[in-house]
Amino acid sequence: MKGFASTRLILLHPSLPKHAAGAGSPPATPLTALLCSHHRLCLVAFLSFLTFASLLTLLNTAARPPNSTPLLPHAAVPVAGPLPPHLFDALLHYACKSVTAGQMADFEIRAVAGVLRSRGPCNLLVFGLGPESLLWHSLNHGGRTVFVDENQYYIAHYEERHPGLEGYDVAYATKVSDLQPLLADARASVAGDCRPVQNLLFSDCRLAINDLPNHLYEVAWDVILVDGPRGYSPESPGRMSAIYTAAVLARSGGAGPTDVLVHDYGREVERVCSAEFLCEENLAAAADQLAHFVIHGGAATRKDDFCFNRSTTSTAAILPFDQPSMGNISNLEILRHESQRDQASLSPLYPLPVKLQVHEISPSVRFARAVE
Repeated sequence: MKGFASTRLILLHPSLPKHAAGAGSPPATPLTALLCSHHRLCLVAFLSFLTFASLLTLLNTAARPPNSTPLLPHAAVPVAGPLPPHLFDALLHYACKSVTAGQMADFEIRAVAGVLRSRGPCNLLVFGLGPESLLWHSLNHGGRTVFVDENQYYIAHYEERHPGLEGYDVAYATKVSDLQPLLADARASVAGDCRPVQNLLFSDCRLAINDLPNHLYEVAWDVILVDGPRGYSPESPGRMSAIYTAAVLARSGGAGPTDVLVHDYGREVERVCSAEFLCEENLAAAADQLAHFVIHGGAATRKDDFCFNRSTTSTAAILPFDQPSMGNISNLEILRHESQRDQASLSPLYPLPVKLQVHEISPSVRFARAVE
């Protein structure tokens, strides 16, 4: 009990600032301390908000590219138009000046360019990648250009080096040596699987290309250029499928005309398949290794056969282009030559005398037919 009674309690008081210890200073209360603490918290929160807002503004400013302007709501996106004529002519001029072995001849390049000038900007489908591919893509500025090639690595290489180029690879199951059996099968099924008007995506015809992306079969193609695949050896894929597919796409894409151009027309596959599926009645012009067909779809085409008259005795005259005047030609055309020298140039194809009929579609589009 003695130890417990001797225990003393010590009371500690908070020390006050010296200036508050003077006379007239009110004593500090718990409420006053609480108010001071609340003010400090508000100040810290306000400063944190300002810091965060400043940092966010700085980041947005740094992320915006220089000289960029904010997009206006509902602003119209400009649509690319055709290539200006002077740029079109300049590209064509330098392309023809740099022609090397393995490329189209300069007058063939000008002929294809003439079709693109008259139809562009358009939907252009090109079978085969080659030295002229970038030229076709550029001349069809404002339109859609799609390339189809047998080599998927070649397609990938082109797309990587030239952003914006659209290409797809196709696995051809044909050979040049199989030309006659393939033609026989197509003729036997011309009213069925190989009919001229159909959706090739669901076709069982051996000549049909049906492994392209689905949306390509729904495009109304204005111009189709057949310059591939390879066809220089019996084991090459040949262009039977490309020409057949071009013929069906041209007839199934609507009522408008489709210009189909076939390169290497002097070879057997190109010449025979063009006559079978594109038809001589649609042959607008031909010169050396290039042929131009104009195919009409819709009600103007047969549904049970490709050609209206396979027994016709008239055929397009293959006349040499006058190369010095090709710069003034705005479309693929064959000009009538009235001299004896030009008439004699037909002798390898037709026995003389030859009657030459010239048909004029427009002032810039004419073609000739030789009639026996």
